[in-house]
Amino acid sequence: MVDGDIRDRALLRELLAPGTDALFHLAAIRITQCAAEPRLALEVMVDGTFDVVEAAAETGVRKVIASSTASVYGLADAFPTPESQHPYNNDTLYGAAKVFNEGLLRSFHAMYGLDYVALRYFNVYGPRMDVHGRYTEVFIRWMERIAAGQPPLIFGDGAQTMDFVYTEDIARANLLAAAAPVTDRVYNIASGTEVSLRGLADALLDAMDSGLDVEHGPARDTAGGVVRRLADISAAERDLGWKPEIGLTDGLRRLVAWWREQA
Repeated sequence: MVDGDIRDRALLRELLAPGTDALFHLAAIRITQCAAEPRLALEVMVDGTFDVVEAAAETGVRKVIASSTASVYGLADAFPTPESQHPYNNDTLYGAAKVFNEGLLRSFHAMYGLDYVALRYFNVYGPRMDVHGRYTEVFIRWMERIAAGQPPLIFGDGAQTMDFVYTEDIARANLLAAAAPVTDRVYNIASGTEVSLRGLADALLDAMDSGLDVEHGPARDTAGGVVRRLADISAAERDLGWKPEIGLTDGLRRLVAWWREQA
């Protein structure tokens, strides 16, 4: 384990020994931090990724597995959303950087033969997740309220949906992508099931064995927000042999157990 910085070019080249089999590129900053610190977003998400990809090509890495995101779609036009969905509905700097990253990998594959697969994660959750993310923070606030005997609070009707995928399924997708005989491809990694915010709150109450009900507050302005996520995951199943194994009920119970251990 090396504690370093993706922007440290010398360290990148020191770590990437010639003949490296696989490079898993997961370094990033969260979507809200990209909006708050756009210059840092450029340095980490764009310049940092360029340095990683350039070093991989120069040292002969066999394959790069890059973490991308459903944010590249913005609010999609089609559901379930296939990988062919265009990126022009995205209006976030985070999503724009990931679109660039995918294009960068594609160009290095064309120019230098660098093999890669990019994985577009949807709504990832699980132990050790980022507790300050746009949607992941909701889990923490709700668990805190439920543990204190207060109902989970939803602003609005809670009809917006997400497509949740557990961290272990994400890890397995990375390993399968590294081993699969495919390159120059992107894949949706999700559950293929949409869950409303209200449905998520109810499921979390069940996971915490709580008899509370959901509390609704006044709706907040969601202009420009993504109100629906639902992935088509058939390509990952066909090409990588991957499909999610941990459902929301089991995943939430594991998340709750981890959270209670941290308290």
